[in-house]
Amino acid sequence: MTVLVVGATGATGRLLVKELLDRGASVRVVARDVDRLDESVREAPALSIVQASISKMSDQGIRELVAGCTAAVSCLGHNLSFKGLFGPPYRLVTDATRRICKALQAEGGDAPRRFVLMNTTGVRNPDVDERISAPQKLIILALRLLLPPHSDNEGAAHHLRRRIGPSNPHLEWVVVRPDGLVDHDVVSDYDLHPSPTRSAIFDAGQTSRINVAHFMAALVTDADLWERWKGATPVIYNAGTV
Repeated sequence: MTVLVVGATGATGRLLVKELLDRGASVRVVARDVDRLDESVREAPALSIVQASISKMSDQGIRELVAGCTAAVSCLGHNLSFKGLFGPPYRLVTDATRRICKALQAEGGDAPRRFVLMNTTGVRNPDVDERISAPQKLIILALRLLLPPHSDNEGAAHHLRRRIGPSNPHLEWVVVRPDGLVDHDVVSDYDLHPSPTRSAIFDAGQTSRINVAHFMAALVTDADLWERWKGATPVIYNAGTV
């Protein structure tokens, strides 16, 4: 199994790459600054590195990037700086999702390819009637209008739910939605829910990045877990978050 990871040098992406390698997967990453990967990871025989910016790759480059991959995982996100939040590319996550999914579908083969998108509990899934309070609706509307990364995350999830759909014969997907991200050193118990069990705005829980990485790696390597969540948008909380 070869898994493509984009956003591999981010806080969660680095953990995901290591988790996949520990599970025996071959991992392909695309990154502008490969030095941000741990040296021990860079030297792993099962890791291949493409040094490039995903947003600047041609369609042919994307097709070559996914060639031979059975799955792809996106940990892409916007930097938490003024330029990262308000500067281009405004549709980094959405455009990468669209282009990678298109290339994966073109791969063909007997089994559908898998795509996992790391998203956020702030992005609702209207297909499962996730109800939120009026004040939270107003805040999300403001985020959508004023904070480009939020609408970008919404666009990426929308593309999978509506454009790809839950029954595509060539591509299956899962949107993983952590709540407030925190850094822990080791994997701990975590809970999975079809929808948020608390308000992402007024009562956010916690999800450690290493737990997110563990769950996403398990998704693409464990057939039973994949069958449980494919076509869904599971929410992940550290255990004890109600």
